Amino acid sequence: MPATVSLPTSQELPTKVGIIAGWGDFPIIVAKALHQAGVEVYCVMLHGHADPELAKYCTRIQWLGVTKLGGKIRFFRRHGVKHVTMAGKLFKTLMFQRFAWLRHLPDLHFLRYFYNHFLTNKAGRNDDELMLTIIKAFSDSGIKMAPATDYAPELLIGKGVLTKQSITDYLWEDIQFGWTMAKEMGRLDIGQTVIVHSRAVVAVEAVEGTDACIERAGQLCPAGGFVVVKVAKPQQDMRFDVPTIGINTLKNIHQAGGRVLAIEAERTIVLNQDEVVDFANANGMTLVALDETNLRSKVA
Repeated sequence: MPATVSLPTSQELPTKVGIIAGWGDFPIIVAKALHQAGVEVYCVMLHGHADPELAKYCTRIQWLGVTKLGGKIRFFRRHGVKHVTMAGKLFKTLMFQRFAWLRHLPDLHFLRYFYNHFLTNKAGRNDDELMLTIIKAFSDSGIKMAPATDYAPELLIGKGVLTKQSITDYLWEDIQFGWTMAKEMGRLDIGQTVIVHSRAVVAVEAVEGTDACIERAGQLCPAGGFVVVKVAKPQQDMRFDVPTIGINTLKNIHQAGGRVLAIEAERTIVLNQDEVVDFANANGMTLVALDETNLRSKVA
């Protein structure tokens, strides 16, 4: 079951908050925290992504497709919701499916805002451009988009080695090397994850996502022992696409033969933290959270 988090008592919360819910536990954790704080939760559940369990923490829900932008805005406006957040994974490969337009049937509102992204190709389809366009569409309708971590702040991990395994000098060099590569990939808005072994890049995350990147690393480096580095973009907007890991991330790394997961402190969401740490310890893996201040000197 997803972990329970609590909101700071000093935080001023709206009486109503909307969630656009993608895949995974993150939307459930956010909805539960808001529900327990007495906030009315109105949720757009994305078809093929959201978990039906969300409904028990929501005042109202509506299932909609990814490209039903106008439908999402009308749902929130109809219920007087002026504060909305996005939580959960969106499978970006949907954009590249054959006959994607026919499969997802975008509404007129979507076409209005994404005309240059998908029809004329005058605008890009990278994460930042697409998500900022969504935020603009909501803003134009009087709805403010906030970071989901405002409502579940305890999910952002602090600094330190979170597991029992120590980090050898050899692995530490791979972490530092991978961090530099991952930050550059983030700056270019390619992906957040880089996998390295012996200061060589084994795999880089792109549109396929972290799990597929890890699986590919296992195929390319069957000897195992590699380091996975996942960081926020230098220009990270915390309203969307915040680096997120959970128990499945650790299981995939273990299955592929990985040894270390290094993440960025205070800018990475860790779901079900106790379960994640217990799994890593039980399987001899290392999980470490860093920032620029302690990256250059080896942590204990």
